[in-house]
Amino acid sequence: MEIHAVIDFETTGLSPALGARPTEVAIVLIAESKIIDRFQSLMNPGVSIPDDIQVLTGITNEMVRKAPKVEAVMRDAVQFVGTHPIVAHNAAFDSKFWDAELRRINGRRKQAFACSMLLARRIFPEAPNHKLGTLVRTLGLPATGRYHRALADAEATAYLLLHIQQELQRRFHLSAVSHELLVAIQTASRSQLDACIRRYRSIER
Repeated sequence: MEIHAVIDFETTGLSPALGARPTEVAIVLIAESKIIDRFQSLMNPGVSIPDDIQVLTGITNEMVRKAPKVEAVMRDAVQFVGTHPIVAHNAAFDSKFWDAELRRINGRRKQAFACSMLLARRIFPEAPNHKLGTLVRTLGLPATGRYHRALADAEATAYLLLHIQQELQRRFHLSAVSHELLVAIQTASRSQLDACIRRYRSIER
């Protein structure tokens, strides 16, 4: 049984390279077509949250002032994820923060991120756009709460990933969809999707 860890961060800005730090993290574990566990925590980033970010996320400086420090939360988050493969919506964003905060606690990621946004672009090209909220509405996925809060977004991404896996199984008659296949699909163009699946089948045999 393969377990995926779906991650979402809320942060003080767009890039850790510019001094941004996380203010909240959530991780949802999924296996066998359902959510099996959750982890969520606010965290004290040690820097002020800009006003526009407070409006966007609803996370205020007051809310994080007494929260545990980022380093403490990240140690718990890393333990929760373990060696499970990781998924995020717009993984280029979340992976930067995951890796930057791992370095702060002398850790290092070993598993590859899969990106549900890139996967949705390949598999649902007809969607109006591939923002998480749009995909939830377009595909009729469960509503999970306020967007730009970590747990609601992680749960929405988890339901999207499950839908993507089910669609791939239905469309290509696959018995299962591994993390390795997801990573391969996200790096292929839309026109290469069929060929990507054929290569995966030949390797699996």
